[in-house]
Amino acid sequence: MSADLILYNANVLTLDSNYPRARLIAIKNGKVLAVAKNEALEEFKGPETAIIDCRGKTILPGFNDAHCHLIALAKSMVSLDLSPSRVHSILDIQKEVARSARDLPPGSWINGEGYNEFYLAEKRHPKRWDLDKATSLHPVKLTHRSGHAHVLNSLALALVGISKETAEPPGGIIERDCESGEPNGLLYDMGGMLAKKVPPLADSELNRAIKLAGEKLLSLGITSVGDASLNTMSQWNLFQRWKSQGSLRCRLSLMLGEEGFQQSSPELVSGSGMTSGSEMRLGAVKIVLQETTGRLCPSWQELEQMVLKVHQSDPELVSGQVAIHAVEENTIEAACSVMERTLKRFPRAGHRHRIEHCSVCRPEMAKRLASLGVVVVTQPAFIYYSGERYLNTVAQEQLERLYPIGTLIKAGVKVAAGSDCPVVPPNPLVGIYAAVSRKAETGETILPEESISPLEALRMYTEGAAYASFEEGIKGNIIPGKLADLVILSGDPTEVPVEKMKDLEVEMTIIGGEVVYRKC
Repeated sequence: MSADLILYNANVLTLDSNYPRARLIAIKNGKVLAVAKNEALEEFKGPETAIIDCRGKTILPGFNDAHCHLIALAKSMVSLDLSPSRVHSILDIQKEVARSARDLPPGSWINGEGYNEFYLAEKRHPKRWDLDKATSLHPVKLTHRSGHAHVLNSLALALVGISKETAEPPGGIIERDCESGEPNGLLYDMGGMLAKKVPPLADSELNRAIKLAGEKLLSLGITSVGDASLNTMSQWNLFQRWKSQGSLRCRLSLMLGEEGFQQSSPELVSGSGMTSGSEMRLGAVKIVLQETTGRLCPSWQELEQMVLKVHQSDPELVSGQVAIHAVEENTIEAACSVMERTLKRFPRAGHRHRIEHCSVCRPEMAKRLASLGVVVVTQPAFIYYSGERYLNTVAQEQLERLYPIGTLIKAGVKVAAGSDCPVVPPNPLVGIYAAVSRKAETGETILPEESISPLEALRMYTEGAAYASFEEGIKGNIIPGKLADLVILSGDPTEVPVEKMKDLEVEMTIIGGEVVYRKC
């Protein structure tokens, strides 16, 4: 059988233990037809076969970012960039906001993304009064790098209805001036409320933003993503539109929040093709579990009720998979215990319930997670981008258990990796480097004993991510019959010096046998 496309003279890392390396990949109808030596070229070559000489470059399965936030990433592409590489002080932020205000009519919202107080000269968050100095005629909303904090100027606070008399919302915090009691502009975990109050981007601007985000992902070799936002059916419809328009080429697994889960129905599912196809699928139901002022939010009882509802849901609607955002030990313990109780009452093999982040984890907890069959979706790039902050602000007891990826893998936990972008940039090679080196951007090392091998790190961004979304049958390694989703790198991550790993370049990205990105 002749191939549509042949990639030859390549260093192919298949991630298939039965045939780990090859020199040639033949592709037919969007899937891998054969993995072979260069000598097989003539066997699969036909009169219309496209042939690419890879000149010794390395081919891997396309990267799969198992935990990201696509709409937030898109919005960050058209917002003020306040990341640590761009701004170094509150004065810098004021200058950026003032510059933007000069170009916009009064009353227009100004959005900034990615500031991190730890890397500002003042070592604090901006406050409303700082932003008022930049403009009092434009409402301003800044989003912290974590996505869990926002700063609003006085006009923005008034427009969203936050004043001295406003009560603390469930799970959120309005920081106030110690003397006057006035909100100082800093809001924690109130993104949902703000999303309802702050005018959204115009459709044309959002369409442009999502296209920019999609192009960014392709340039990084990312062929699949798991969107971990609290999505509703409205977001599902938006993503369907963007997929059909070609604005978003990556394959997509979309989580639902509780509201979206309640909205789902057999009619919606059958009408949307949610349970079929490889382009876009419905993923887990996400629950954000946090500890606020010593209390779980949602409460233990509410969490158990939500997990039980998803666990027993109609498989024609959703996967029956729950993904719990749990960062601290107490929330991880609660999530694990609720899953444990649910599985004892209603055993189900292959549930693949997930814990997102699992940032601080004891060895005994890793063993419990493994015994329950819980998947952990981790963010190793945080070690690189936030390592210096961790070393300076995290208690030693917690630091000794921070992102224990090696311990999780040794315990038998299935581990997938994602970026959580736009919290940090979505470059998988930085995450792979961090998982292997355990080094922060500034050079400090965090828990080197938790280092894993380059091959283990690659698997988290390919096989592991596919497993986390029940898609290992169609993607995650380079095997005949699987999707021809590939990335071609300038070098081999398993052979280059560790310090060179993050600097490897993506030469080409292929989805379904089609070249969707080529380095100029």
